[in-house]
Amino acid sequence: MNRPTAGSEPDPWRVPVTVAQIPDTGLHREIEASVAERQAMAEVAGLRDILSARAEFDVMPKSGGRIHVAGRVQARIGQTCVVTLDPVENEIDEEIDLMFAPEAEARRLSDLIEEGQDDEAPPEVADPPEAIMGGIIDLGRLATDALFLAIDPYPRKPGAVFEAEVVAPNPEDHPFAALKALQDKKKGQ
Repeated sequence: MNRPTAGSEPDPWRVPVTVAQIPDTGLHREIEASVAERQAMAEVAGLRDILSARAEFDVMPKSGGRIHVAGRVQARIGQTCVVTLDPVENEIDEEIDLMFAPEAEARRLSDLIEEGQDDEAPPEVADPPEAIMGGIIDLGRLATDALFLAIDPYPRKPGAVFEAEVVAPNPEDHPFAALKALQDKKKGQ
């Protein structure tokens, strides 16, 4: 997947939410990518097309400055069948459930989890929270990342089956066939 690196190009679908403006009761956001945003996302992901992309999120503040983001991303993407090379369309429906924490807290928790991984049999550890960068959580980027991770890298048209051509090996076609031919030629003299 060709995700842009930081600073290389802007994220194609941006919907920033300022953490300081999230009410104590949380907020609900429904977002839909514009035609231009979908075209830019398709280009970044190497897709033929993104026909639709929408998401809905519930953003809830938690203790310690943490933010819980839960929701769903739905999209319809255009790809090329790896068997027939025909255009195919696929549906994406992905759930998102992430915890965000202030950057320093997220880094500290990530370090603690990594230190715990040195044991031979580490207990099941939850993923560290994502960092809140610059006081903003970008719902568009979350939706884009979830969409990109859900893309089938080997899309197939329904019913398309790759059938390798099976050719029976020629008994005379082996690594020492030329030597055998020389040996037979010598015997024939």
